[in-house]
Amino acid sequence: MKRIRRRRLAVVCAALLTTAAQTVEFEKLPGAAGVYSLVVASVSAQTDPFAPVRFLLGEWTAIDTPAGETGAFAFRLAVQDRVIVRTNEANYAATADRPASRHEDLLIVYSENGSLKADYFDNEGHVIRYSVATGAANTAVFTSEPNPREPRYRLTYRVGADGILNGSFEVAATGTPEAFKPYLSWKARKVQPGNGVV
Repeated sequence: MKRIRRRRLAVVCAALLTTAAQTVEFEKLPGAAGVYSLVVASVSAQTDPFAPVRFLLGEWTAIDTPAGETGAFAFRLAVQDRVIVRTNEANYAATADRPASRHEDLLIVYSENGSLKADYFDNEGHVIRYSVATGAANTAVFTSEPNPREPRYRLTYRVGADGILNGSFEVAATGTPEAFKPYLSWKARKVQPGNGVV
């Protein structure tokens, strides 16, 4: 019996050393005093829900903008890495047709039931709820849900091999939720890595 117990102990030790993603428990066998069986329960390793969009983390500045226009935005982890917060600003110098203006907005990216989503707010009172798709590498597409009473929006970020971010914002008119048309486009360069948090 001692030899059997030692053999069981060796099995247990091996299991503890080789199953980092598993929990090891002992279960007492019915009617067998002092005899236990080894129960190994798999535990799913925690995954990073933001892995597909981490390429966005950092501070970015707009490039190749029209004269009199400047812009910058930043993606940062916040709430102990539970969300990503994007802050954005765009400044427009006065022209003969309009006064100087400044646009500010906030985007909060979060994981809900295994899916990435995002909520947008700006200084003009707009609120947009997005679902986020990340099928292609270094690409994130934020698309609002169809609503028969409102336009539909699609925001796309794509970073090329040269490190330049290409952004676009498209709008589908009310009643035609799949007919997206370009509204804005821009380019940006990362000026600060994205290891910081809010």
